[in-house]
Amino acid sequence: MAAGATKLAYEDCLLFPDDGKRHELIDGEHFVTPAPSVRHQRILQHLNTLLHGFAAAHGLGKVFFAPLDVLLSEHDVVEPDLMFISNERASIVTAAHLRGGPALAVEVVSP
Repeated sequence: MAAGATKLAYEDCLLFPDDGKRHELIDGEHFVTPAPSVRHQRILQHLNTLLHGFAAAHGLGKVFFAPLDVLLSEHDVVEPDLMFISNERASIVTAAHLRGGPALAVEVVSP
């Protein structure tokens, strides 16, 4: 981020376009990545099925997948591919987003 530049905050994220791309803030800087590939989505679907099934069968918590904002701070808003929220951290789930870090965040790396 350039010296003297204003850091963006969560309220700024709400103004970003709904264009199918991932918009994240890291230390107030806006990062955009393209929509995922079909291969990426197939891998994510498989992981979601496995993790959700295991968590549900054992009553461990909830599994969510992108797009879902995770507010780590006012200037750090990320959108992991897959998130597990343990029952102990259920209070971070709001109607609009997660307010705090999940117990597990999964990123499927794509070229």
